[in-house]
Amino acid sequence: MPLFVAVLTVEFSLDGNDNLKAKRRVANSLKQKTRNTFNVAIAEAGTEQSLSRLRLAVVSLSNSETHLRSRMDKCALMMEAVCPERMTDSQVEIYAAD
Repeated sequence: MPLFVAVLTVEFSLDGNDNLKAKRRVANSLKQKTRNTFNVAIAEAGTEQSLSRLRLAVVSLSNSETHLRSRMDKCALMMEAVCPERMTDSQVEIYAAD
């Protein structure tokens, strides 16, 4: 039975943000809500040095590719709905691990 790994990458524009504390508040809130709702792994990826951008990577595993795609789509929609910042990019990649 194949195992599928989904990686959802979302990026937010933090317009007007000028301090790390405000960025961390947004990031931690999004990470906690996403973990609690979807039981996924999530971390900031690649925008640690920027105060005006936030990129989060969400990872989940399943033996059903359609289930994973649906979960990641719902996750992106929820993140966009609950975050006061503007989502600028969202993409899902699914890998098969034999």
